Amino acid sequence: MSTVTFGDTTIHYQEFGDGFPILLIAPGGMRSAGDFWDKVAWNPIPALAKHFRLIVMDQRNAGLSQAPVTASDGWHSYTADQLALLDHLDIDSCHLLGMCIGGAYNLALIAAAPERFNSAVMLQPIGLTDNRDAFNAMFDDWRDEIAANHPEVEDEAWLSFRHNMYGGSLKFFTTTDEFVENCPAPLLVLMGNDHYHPESISRDMTAMAPNARLIEEWKDGPARQTAIAAIIDFLQTHT
Repeated sequence: MSTVTFGDTTIHYQEFGDGFPILLIAPGGMRSAGDFWDKVAWNPIPALAKHFRLIVMDQRNAGLSQAPVTASDGWHSYTADQLALLDHLDIDSCHLLGMCIGGAYNLALIAAAPERFNSAVMLQPIGLTDNRDAFNAMFDDWRDEIAANHPEVEDEAWLSFRHNMYGGSLKFFTTTDEFVENCPAPLLVLMGNDHYHPESISRDMTAMAPNARLIEEWKDGPARQTAIAAIIDFLQTHT
């Protein structure tokens, strides 16, 4: 595990494999950290490390990463960390692969620095439907876990932070429909099918983006190997 510090923020990350880089953004919501890859339907690290250089990071205040908490925190705070890590590693261009909340982070990164990202793989991306209460509850559970490490943060600041993450009206949380309709990076979307990762979000993202493909079945049986091969082919095509 390696560490990089920017001001008061310390980000932990790991690297696997060699080749063209991919920034992996793990599932887990606010707990998005490298060890979450071992808890989900597919851990991409063993398969992709044979072909690419993987950067697997713990997001701020998740896993081993630490950062202050302020009322102004939001998606942009995470985007800044992710770009700073790539700068630290002298990575000017790479692919993105994110599961769950990683899909929203991917879109934010592409919007912030479109010239740096060749493509993005979205594994069951989150999105806003009738599920805002579920995201707020997930945030509150995470806050309860780490609040003892941040006694200086008032309740109002936590509520502001939560609103900045999940209180808006954007379907994809970090970018507008118009951005997705003009997304400059090719997208490969592996469909979600539950309350946090609605099927409709995966379908809308794929239908709206100008260069996107949807894989509906990918978690079990022969479909998993077919999907893994498709992911590797997609990434190699856009390298």
